[in-house]
Amino acid sequence: MNHESYMSQCLALALKGRGYTAPNPMVGAVLVYNDVVIGEGWHHAYGKDHAEVNCLKSVVKAEKELIPQSIMYVNLEPCAHHGNTPPCAERLVQEGIKEVVIANTDPFEKVSGRGIEILRQGGVQVTTGVLEREGLWLNRRFFNFHTRKRPYIILKWAQTKDGFFAPLTRTRFQITGDYSQLLVHKWRTEEAAIMVGTNTALSDNPQLNARLVKGRQPLRIVLDRKLQLPDTYHVFDGSSPTWIINERQEQRKGNLSYAQLKFDETLLDQLMDRLYASGILSVIVEGGAGLLHSFISRSLWDEARVFTGNVSIGEGIASPELTHSTLAFKTFVERDTLDIFVHQNSPYSYVQGMEI
Repeated sequence: MNHESYMSQCLALALKGRGYTAPNPMVGAVLVYNDVVIGEGWHHAYGKDHAEVNCLKSVVKAEKELIPQSIMYVNLEPCAHHGNTPPCAERLVQEGIKEVVIANTDPFEKVSGRGIEILRQGGVQVTTGVLEREGLWLNRRFFNFHTRKRPYIILKWAQTKDGFFAPLTRTRFQITGDYSQLLVHKWRTEEAAIMVGTNTALSDNPQLNARLVKGRQPLRIVLDRKLQLPDTYHVFDGSSPTWIINERQEQRKGNLSYAQLKFDETLLDQLMDRLYASGILSVIVEGGAGLLHSFISRSLWDEARVFTGNVSIGEGIASPELTHSTLAFKTFVERDTLDIFVHQNSPYSYVQGMEI
């Protein structure tokens, strides 16, 4: 049996749920009988059936009797607890699956090896660690959340060819092309939250949503220490959940929440704790330069996505400078250059050929 080939198929299936499964991980499953795939499935969305169940459902009636003689490949340890759905590990034992091949064990405290234990106690042979690095990269947000107790932080910005982030006047200036903008909106649907600082919110009046592609809208997070933002701005339109981080009030009004935090050297730590408590797996930080620098100076980031447009402005606000970074991936989006960096201390290294 080619374990890696079937696990690659699991990972590709898992990606079909990207942007819809959080706070659950992305999981794919493949059922194989005598080196022939007889079933496949993936976790479509949070609260829906897990990949293993969908895989079993996909087996045609004439091949149901083959299930006990088959091997199931799944990129994450089958769950062992009752959540929105029953434990998948118990279901696989009931089905009489003879072997389960897994990429990664589940760090979630209600699973964390218990799924494997249930399988083995039920007479199921278990193999782990197949394409483990690939599985870690795929679900890096989920693993980071449960092992490091904070969201996965992605920094994103665009800079000119001569290294500037924006004009000195802070007026809106389009650095990248239309396709780069489309890609950014796609990224927004894949993350749990999007964040900007006060100056960016004041000068740009951003909508902080995904308008150019179909998908889930992220939680909008805006720093507004002294509540300076006009209530006519887009972030107050009630169209999606929004947090206004400030030092004056704690209040909720429908989709709008005012979160009161101390604006001192612990601000980002306080915010990470609040996000973790709320089950927010990931945040994409889109500016401004000061906020990005705060994350970089604290070494509080995991991934950075940097566009370099095919324009120069001569003078302006200098682009952030990454530290402790490793270039993982480089590509071109029309005339723009896109560089993807990962933090040197990140346990989730990019695997060549995998999707970002």
